[in-house]
Amino acid sequence: MTSMIENAIEKTAFEVKGEPFEAAEVIDILEPYVSERRQARIDTVVRNRTLGVTPVLEGLHDRGNVSAVLRSAEAMGLQQVHVVELLKRFKKANRVTQGAEKWLDIMRWPETKPCVRHLKRAGFRIVATAMEDARPIDELAFDRPTALVFGNEHEGVTDELLGMSDERVRIPMDGFTGSFNISVAAALAFYHIRQDRIRRLGRHGDLSGKQRKRLKAAYYMRSVGNAERLLLRSRFD
Repeated sequence: MTSMIENAIEKTAFEVKGEPFEAAEVIDILEPYVSERRQARIDTVVRNRTLGVTPVLEGLHDRGNVSAVLRSAEAMGLQQVHVVELLKRFKKANRVTQGAEKWLDIMRWPETKPCVRHLKRAGFRIVATAMEDARPIDELAFDRPTALVFGNEHEGVTDELLGMSDERVRIPMDGFTGSFNISVAAALAFYHIRQDRIRRLGRHGDLSGKQRKRLKAAYYMRSVGNAERLLLRSRFD
């Protein structure tokens, strides 16, 4: 899993080998190297990105599950994901994200408490997925900043996290199966959240104009193979 500790949306400037570049400057320099079709795709993706909902993956041990959740999060327009690595090693798996992590801001945490405290300070409601004492997910409105937590594949979220959560939700099930695989549960939850936000807010994306410009610049940098060289060349030519 690729870790992008720096949040591309919150940067005031991009730094390349000590040289600062504003978002508008990055876009102007790199745009000739991005096809019109790719530009249109980036514009659409950026317009529909949200920071209002962020997944938290607590203590997962299977890298394949992490990758699958990242892929679903990216596909459903969620820009930021928090990964709490309670275990020293992920269980190895051969699944791939098809490049989803390239387009996300992934924050990694060694413990649960600092992650939750960070999110609470940022104004997020902490919603834990659980089977017991949990409301159906469709009873909750997702028109406010929400961190949705998924726990370990076998034991679920930790007691520590449950004690710090504001709400507990579950995905309703009508069959004999006791639970969904975490990657399936996440995909269902993310789709529901997207639909709920569109219904309540009229849109899913919620980035400001400045945030959209910064993210567009970051995506241009991630789309052009020799982006750093081109940026530096423009500065010193």
